[in-house]
Amino acid sequence: MADKTRKFPGADHPITVAKNPDRVVVKLGDQVLADTRDALSLQESTYPAVQYIPRDDVDFTLLERTEHSTYCPYKGDASYYSVLPAGEAGVNAVWTYEQPYDAVVDIRDHVAFYADKVSIEIIAD
Repeated sequence: MADKTRKFPGADHPITVAKNPDRVVVKLGDQVLADTRDALSLQESTYPAVQYIPRDDVDFTLLERTEHSTYCPYKGDASYYSVLPAGEAGVNAVWTYEQPYDAVVDIRDHVAFYADKVSIEIIAD
Protein backbone atom coordinates (compact mmCIF):
# COMPACT_ATOMS: atom_id res chain seq x y z
CA MET A 1 0.00 0.00 0.00
CA ALA A 2 1.47 3.33 -1.05
CA ASP A 3 1.80 6.09 1.48
CA LYS A 4 -0.97 8.65 1.16
CA THR A 5 -0.09 12.30 0.77
CA ARG A 6 -1.19 14.24 3.82
CA LYS A 7 -1.77 17.97 3.75
CA PHE A 8 -2.49 20.47 6.48
CA PRO A 9 -4.98 23.34 6.35
CA GLY A 10 -3.36 26.75 6.06
CA ALA A 11 -3.61 30.09 4.33
CA ASP A 12 -3.61 28.42 0.90
CA HIS A 13 -6.33 25.90 1.86
CA PRO A 14 -8.16 26.93 5.04
CA ILE A 15 -10.56 24.58 6.81
CA THR A 16 -12.74 25.58 9.73
CA VAL A 17 -15.21 23.51 11.75
CA ALA A 18 -17.80 25.35 13.84
CA LYS A 19 -21.05 24.48 15.58
CA ASN A 20 -24.02 25.46 13.48
CA PRO A 21 -26.37 27.39 15.81
CA ASP A 22 -29.39 26.48 13.69
CA ARG A 23 -31.43 23.32 13.32
CA VAL A 24 -30.48 21.12 10.35
CA VAL A 25 -33.01 18.71 8.86
CA VAL A 26 -32.09 16.28 6.09
CA LYS A 27 -34.95 14.80 4.07
CA LEU A 28 -35.64 12.62 1.10
CA GLY A 29 -39.01 13.91 -0.05
CA ASP A 30 -41.07 14.00 3.15
CA GLN A 31 -38.98 11.34 4.90
CA VAL A 32 -36.64 12.69 7.59
CA LEU A 33 -33.18 11.13 7.44
CA ALA A 34 -31.61 13.35 10.09
CA ASP A 35 -32.72 16.11 12.43
CA THR A 36 -30.29 17.93 14.71
CA ARG A 37 -29.48 21.09 16.60
CA ASP A 38 -25.87 19.91 16.95
CA ALA A 39 -24.58 20.03 13.37
CA LEU A 40 -21.04 21.09 12.63
CA SER A 41 -20.43 23.32 9.64
CA LEU A 42 -17.18 22.54 7.84
CA GLN A 43 -15.94 25.30 5.55
CA GLU A 44 -13.10 24.14 3.30
CA SER A 45 -11.30 26.66 1.11
CA THR A 46 -13.76 28.16 -1.40
CA TYR A 47 -16.16 25.17 -1.40
CA PRO A 48 -19.70 25.52 -0.03
CA ALA A 49 -19.98 24.73 3.68
CA VAL A 50 -20.89 21.12 4.49
CA GLN A 51 -23.13 20.19 7.41
CA TYR A 52 -21.83 17.27 9.48
CA ILE A 53 -24.63 15.63 11.48
CA PRO A 54 -23.99 13.69 14.71
CA ARG A 55 -24.56 9.97 14.15
CA ASP A 56 -27.04 9.91 17.06
CA ASP A 57 -29.32 12.27 15.09
CA VAL A 58 -29.39 10.17 11.90
CA ASP A 59 -31.93 7.43 11.12
CA PHE A 60 -29.51 4.64 10.17
CA THR A 61 -32.41 2.26 9.45
CA LEU A 62 -32.72 4.20 6.18
CA LEU A 63 -29.02 3.87 5.31
CA GLU A 64 -26.79 1.01 4.25
CA ARG A 65 -23.01 1.02 4.43
CA THR A 66 -21.24 0.46 1.11
CA GLU A 67 -17.74 -0.65 0.15
CA HIS A 68 -17.01 2.71 -1.47
CA SER A 69 -14.27 4.86 0.04
CA THR A 70 -12.35 7.99 -0.89
CA TYR A 71 -9.35 9.83 0.47
CA CYS A 72 -8.92 13.51 1.24
CA PRO A 73 -5.36 14.61 2.04
CA TYR A 74 -6.76 17.17 4.51
CA LYS A 75 -9.36 15.03 6.29
CA GLY A 76 -8.41 11.36 5.80
CA ASP A 77 -10.30 8.28 4.59
CA ALA A 78 -14.04 8.56 4.03
CA SER A 79 -16.52 5.68 4.22
CA TYR A 80 -19.92 5.80 2.54
CA TYR A 81 -23.57 4.89 3.00
CA SER A 82 -26.44 4.72 0.56
CA VAL A 83 -29.88 6.19 1.26
CA LEU A 84 -32.09 3.12 0.77
CA PRO A 85 -35.42 4.85 -0.02
CA ALA A 86 -33.72 6.77 -2.86
CA GLY A 87 -32.79 3.62 -4.74
CA GLU A 88 -30.04 4.09 -7.34
CA ALA A 89 -30.06 7.87 -6.81
CA GLY A 90 -29.09 7.38 -3.16
CA VAL A 91 -26.01 5.21 -3.71
CA ASN A 92 -23.04 6.61 -1.76
CA ALA A 93 -25.00 9.74 -0.88
CA VAL A 94 -23.65 9.89 2.69
CA TRP A 95 -20.06 9.96 3.88
CA THR A 96 -18.20 9.91 7.17
CA TYR A 97 -14.63 10.26 8.36
CA GLU A 98 -14.35 7.65 11.10
CA GLN A 99 -10.70 8.46 11.87
CA PRO A 100 -10.34 12.07 10.67
CA TYR A 101 -7.04 13.89 10.81
CA ASP A 102 -6.38 16.08 13.83
CA ALA A 103 -7.23 19.34 12.04
CA VAL A 104 -10.85 18.18 11.62
CA VAL A 105 -11.15 15.72 14.50
CA ASP A 106 -14.46 17.31 15.56
CA ILE A 107 -16.25 15.66 12.60
CA ARG A 108 -15.58 12.18 14.00
CA ASP A 109 -18.90 10.46 14.78
CA HIS A 110 -20.68 12.68 12.24
CA VAL A 111 -21.97 12.09 8.71
CA ALA A 112 -22.54 14.39 5.77
CA PHE A 113 -25.04 14.15 2.93
CA TYR A 114 -24.62 15.18 -0.70
CA ALA A 115 -26.88 18.20 -1.17
CA ASP A 116 -27.76 17.12 -4.72
CA LYS A 117 -29.11 13.77 -3.44
CA VAL A 118 -31.25 14.94 -0.50
CA SER A 119 -32.81 18.11 0.86
CA ILE A 120 -30.77 19.83 3.56
CA GLU A 121 -32.77 22.47 5.41
CA ILE A 122 -31.13 24.94 7.78
CA ILE A 123 -33.82 26.36 10.03
CA ALA A 124 -32.89 29.46 12.02
CA ASP A 125 -34.07 29.36 15.63
